[in-house]
Amino acid sequence: MKKKLFAALGAGLIAFTPFNFANAAPARDNESIYQVALLQSLTMGYFDGSVTVKQLKTHGDTGIGTFEGLNGEMIVLDGVVYRDKDKIPFSNVTFFEKDFAIKLNNVADKESLEKIFNEQVNKHGRNSFYMIKLNGTFKEILVRSEAGANEPYPTLVEALKSQNEITLENVDGTIVGLYCPDYMSSLNSTGWHFHFITADKKIGGHVLGLNLTNGEAQFDKTDAFNMNVPTKNNFHDLNFNKDLKEDIRIAEQDSVKR
Repeated sequence: MKKKLFAALGAGLIAFTPFNFANAAPARDNESIYQVALLQSLTMGYFDGSVTVKQLKTHGDTGIGTFEGLNGEMIVLDGVVYRDKDKIPFSNVTFFEKDFAIKLNNVADKESLEKIFNEQVNKHGRNSFYMIKLNGTFKEILVRSEAGANEPYPTLVEALKSQNEITLENVDGTIVGLYCPDYMSSLNSTGWHFHFITADKKIGGHVLGLNLTNGEAQFDKTDAFNMNVPTKNNFHDLNFNKDLKEDIRIAEQDSVKR
């Protein structure tokens, strides 16, 4: 894994401010993935927030996403989201309930982890959604965060050209990940999407690469999906007939084209 270390890590990687979900509404949907907007709208540069963190908390206590203006990576873990004053242009959350778990040892890279996870998906039903929490010790993990963008917003690929990346070594922490089935290709990225946060909750980001020493992955299998559609007029100006597969691939891979 190529080691990269930036002195300035960006707002999404450090100085997290926890927000407690303890006051969430008592009536909640435990068997649904809730999505804010589309990854495709984010890819086209729609970085306007459409829900608040307070609103998001009524739909889940575990998940991933980003903040208005593409201002850092979001991780929601066990009822805490690590920034509390921003609106959200894209996110996926659920109220996490463990359905099954697996032990992991000596997983050399991200591709190998996805292969192990896909074996579980094929076993339990590949056309369901899965949210995972992986608590483990990592020999290395490479994460990135965006420094934020100003209006008029660029596309996601253009914004990621100034992303901040850091390789952490011999670190404990948690990966929160989402699996979307193939039929979600027009609304999100299919397959796995991982975010990471250290055990001390000080550093985190989108996972680009990893080498896992050991850990346990918990899976929440979910068969329902709800989506918030932004109401601003500029959202309705977006052309969703565009083929965005290559842009999404670039945004998800280990390094963005410079």
